[in-house]
Amino acid sequence: MKLVLDILTGMGLASATGLRPFLPALLAGALASADLGIDFDGTEFAFLESPWWLLALAVALVATVLVRKALETGAGEAALSGLGIGLGALLCAAAIDDRHDVWWYGLILGAAIAYLASSVSRQLFHRVRARFTSAGDAAAAAALPFYAEAAGLVVAGLSVLFPPLSLVAIGFLVALLVTGRRRSDQKYAGLRILR
Repeated sequence: MKLVLDILTGMGLASATGLRPFLPALLAGALASADLGIDFDGTEFAFLESPWWLLALAVALVATVLVRKALETGAGEAALSGLGIGLGALLCAAAIDDRHDVWWYGLILGAAIAYLASSVSRQLFHRVRARFTSAGDAAAAAALPFYAEAAGLVVAGLSVLFPPLSLVAIGFLVALLVTGRRRSDQKYAGLRILR
């Protein structure tokens, strides 16, 4: 049962870093350093709760806030997505390595979940940003990265404190993926009819 809970914690942390990389990883490291629900001491991933790592994450978080506009480009979003996938893989494996000797599959599982979260959130925020921009609501469009940070923070915190909730987050991501694809298929079907 402990293994299942640790895997769920890792999956939840990976989905959180897929949404936004730095704040969920910073929260996980802070909780681990305080031994609240998770602990990386004595694992291959002990650096994830070290002060220098937490400082680096905090600096990266501040930098992303300062250069928010540049990160809304395709290259900026891809870079954040890649960082989120890497951090998701590390955090998932670290959550498993906390109490279990075999953790390598956590890297694969974490990367896959973070990729799912990153892909879905990028598509969702592109659609929402386009709607806000076309409606002339630039302030709401500018606030979207902060909503993503908040969502990542909540998912990470709940995944550590109550691991089964990570299944709800992942289920929500899958539902968004399916509905997003369905809308895309309907849009292209409509364009084919116009021809």
